Amino acid sequence: MSDMTHVPNSPLDGASYQGFAEVSEIGPLGMITLRAATDLPGLPAAVKAAVGVALPKPRRIVLRDGRGAGWMSPDEWLLILPYAEVAGALAKMEAALAGQHFLAVDVSDARAVFRVTGAKAGEVLMKLCPVDLAALAPGELRRTRAAQVAAAFWRDGDGFTLVSFRSVAGYVMGVLSHAAQPGSELGLI
Repeated sequence: MSDMTHVPNSPLDGASYQGFAEVSEIGPLGMITLRAATDLPGLPAAVKAAVGVALPKPRRIVLRDGRGAGWMSPDEWLLILPYAEVAGALAKMEAALAGQHFLAVDVSDARAVFRVTGAKAGEVLMKLCPVDLAALAPGELRRTRAAQVAAAFWRDGDGFTLVSFRSVAGYVMGVLSHAAQPGSELGLI
């Protein structure tokens, strides 16, 4: 029997583009989709045990030391952690919520993660997402679309982190790069 150890790979091998903002694909990143009723007994403690942060309020994301939890819908959260720690986090969730109705699934390999950084990083997303970025508060997570595909993003340091489906990673990299082309700045920031 052979060792079938899974070796993570990045959807676009760390592709990047330097325009008036820098666009980089940053995978692989550990991600768990968690579905449960908000009043499920032990849910906040289970999330804390799995990723080390509190369960976020609606439309918020809590991040600390490469781990986080983001609110995706009234009964859904995205848990973020180092890729190698996903199996352990899932085991902690299973133990903490045993016998209750919930779903926790490793979606790490089904997602692509991008960083858009620089002084005008917001202008890249303004071109692609129907979101008022001026009103986007620190710690707010937006679930929306980037051009024609589903995406979620939040402010992160000097830019934004954007998550999309892995199957459209090339398209997302293309539209982000096109939106960041030098000379195409909006002049709004």
